[in-house]
Amino acid sequence: MIKKRTLRSPLLMGSFFASLALGLVVDLVLPGMASAAQTRGFAQAGVTALVGARIWDGTGSAAIPDGIMLVRDGRIQYVGPRSAIPVPAGATVVNLNGRTIIPGLINTHGHVGGTLGLEGGQYNRSNLIRQLRLYAEYGITTVNSLGGDEREGFALRDEQSMTGLDRARVLVAGAVVTGSTVREALAQVQQNADMGADWMKLRVDDNLGASEKMSPEIYSAIIDRSHELGLRLASHLFYLDDAKALMRAGTDFIAHSVRDRDVDDEFLGMLAQSGICYTPTLTREVSTFVYESRPDFFDDPFFLSHADPGVLEQLQEPDRQARFARAQPYKTALQVALRNLKTISDAGLPVVMGTDTGPAARFQGYFEHMELDLMAEAGLTPEQILRSATGVAAECLRLDDEIGTLRPNRWADFIVLTENPLVDIRNAHSIESVWIAGEALR
Repeated sequence: MIKKRTLRSPLLMGSFFASLALGLVVDLVLPGMASAAQTRGFAQAGVTALVGARIWDGTGSAAIPDGIMLVRDGRIQYVGPRSAIPVPAGATVVNLNGRTIIPGLINTHGHVGGTLGLEGGQYNRSNLIRQLRLYAEYGITTVNSLGGDEREGFALRDEQSMTGLDRARVLVAGAVVTGSTVREALAQVQQNADMGADWMKLRVDDNLGASEKMSPEIYSAIIDRSHELGLRLASHLFYLDDAKALMRAGTDFIAHSVRDRDVDDEFLGMLAQSGICYTPTLTREVSTFVYESRPDFFDDPFFLSHADPGVLEQLQEPDRQARFARAQPYKTALQVALRNLKTISDAGLPVVMGTDTGPAARFQGYFEHMELDLMAEAGLTPEQILRSATGVAAECLRLDDEIGTLRPNRWADFIVLTENPLVDIRNAHSIESVWIAGEALR
């Protein structure tokens, strides 16, 4: 169980009380136990019945082999075996025999910012919507954007509690908090809070000795002030000692792998005591060196379906490849990160999927699936990996009553797959359709 240590932010707007006002009467329905009165409630206009699919709900429960899911006004009304309830009169029926339905995937650490192609400086509404749509096309239906967020991003966050949403949901952190003094840093904290940030984010990293780390005095003050404002804080880090120091200072989220050495029992004990989540961001490491030569995924149809050929040509320019070849230490860091992920997962501690996508050449949507594949390489099972990107991720973000699982009153954000990802996580590539707020993306 993830401990809820600090105040919850109103992240997705639109509570389940609004759903109740629309006549959703099934919050306490269990699969196979629909009453006659509840069945009559389902017969109201506007119900969509998805029938026949294997349904894995993200809670850790076994998949329902032949299920039915009822959706109305963007939210789930009922999930259970198809044999347990008749299709409501007047419902729109979607036959999904042979498919698998899973919750939409949640990226707990991404960036929805100003990148377009390999260039920055394009922080505007249309570019943000393009990125959120791209995430959604790959089944990533919620992104926790941890830094670089400006007013247009906050506005999109505030507009997403609706049916007809055709892009991923987004949470925002505002500017990454920096500053050479406590006063400067706290001024940034206040600016983010005044804008309505969902998170605070800071960096404690020396970029392998190339820069100076933020001091404990400054980051402790940032964490304390964030908590006073009712906001949780995510920490960018690299070193094990910094991870321990940040946990002692009260950080709420470890936003990258420990990558300098193997984690120890003290670290595992601190994670267990705090209940905070750990996101590996393995693809962040990959992005530092993979373009030293032509990557294999440049031939993957799943990638090419949304790739810009011009960007791929630029990434194969010899001068650019030579620059990536200098990042060899990150290859070692990736192997440490993989080992640490397995150790933390084996200890039963909460691991959540995150990628740090958004900066140039960290391809949004595709890299989230690469992250899932790398988690499998580390030794996690398909179910552990999927839980890290659905139910556990939603708990970590304190959004488990809104997204992350296929249960009554949650937003109907889900993916229809032609293959079963519980058998092989790469089957998560077999996307037939993505649904957000109860409607398939067009």
